[in-house]
Amino acid sequence: MNSTDRCPCNSQLSYNACCGRWHQQFTTEQTLGAPHADALMRSRYSAYVLDQRPYLLATWHASTRPNSLEPHDAGLRWLGLEIKAHRLQDADHAVVEFVARSKLAGRAQRMREVSRFVRVEGVWFYLDGEQR
Repeated sequence: MNSTDRCPCNSQLSYNACCGRWHQQFTTEQTLGAPHADALMRSRYSAYVLDQRPYLLATWHASTRPNSLEPHDAGLRWLGLEIKAHRLQDADHAVVEFVARSKLAGRAQRMREVSRFVRVEGVWFYLDGEQR
């Protein structure tokens, strides 16, 4: 992805000014720095679009993280992300509701999920989600 390309998360910012900085920080420093659950959600969506499975696993809380992630079907096209709600439950717990759109084999798909996030020692992690 070109550094001036728009970020896949639909923020209207360039990739480098948005999710790219979290992805780059992870790959160069092995640290996770998204400042809040909403930013982590956006960076995880962009990581799905760009097939950055190590980032996805690293940002998944250890208590619910799978051992591995399979690559997405080669024909899958991600079409967009819409954040519906972002709510802090307390200083270390948040919920993000989103809709992710994609297309596979000519069929449009929508995934609506309410995701839970937890902050551990200042670092936000994806915990789990409930599809609706």
